[in-house]
Amino acid sequence: MIVVSACLAGKKCRYDGSAKTNGEVMRLVREGKAVCACPEAMGGLKIPRPPAEIRGGDGFDVLCGRAGVYNKEGKCVTQEFLNGARKFLAYVRKNGADEVWLKSKSPSCGAGRIYDGTFEGVLREGCGVTCALLLKSGIKVVEIHS
Repeated sequence: MIVVSACLAGKKCRYDGSAKTNGEVMRLVREGKAVCACPEAMGGLKIPRPPAEIRGGDGFDVLCGRAGVYNKEGKCVTQEFLNGARKFLAYVRKNGADEVWLKSKSPSCGAGRIYDGTFEGVLREGCGVTCALLLKSGIKVVEIHS
């Protein structure tokens, strides 16, 4: 079983209320080989919502308390991202998944590059909060570019 980011499976759960549908992900879900979830929604964030980015590091830094997640309005949403990451990890374990496919560039799901916290479209090396928790927990993560 694979767990995938819900937005890749066609769910309109992104910050702007849209999806980033991926054909391969949709096929896996249809065939019953994958299930989907959105860590940001699981953490209590509304749809739609202001975009958010990590300031001061990446997801590993957020887990350690050295960085935070802020939305474009300047509100700290770190706790919601941490709560969502923990619930997503529990969902992965409950489903017996050995692999997770996450959407690229997201402050929760990004696995290689994330936005730098300036809201100017600048990418930097790093991973999102959920990705960091999954990796720290020994879960294999695959980044799906969208």
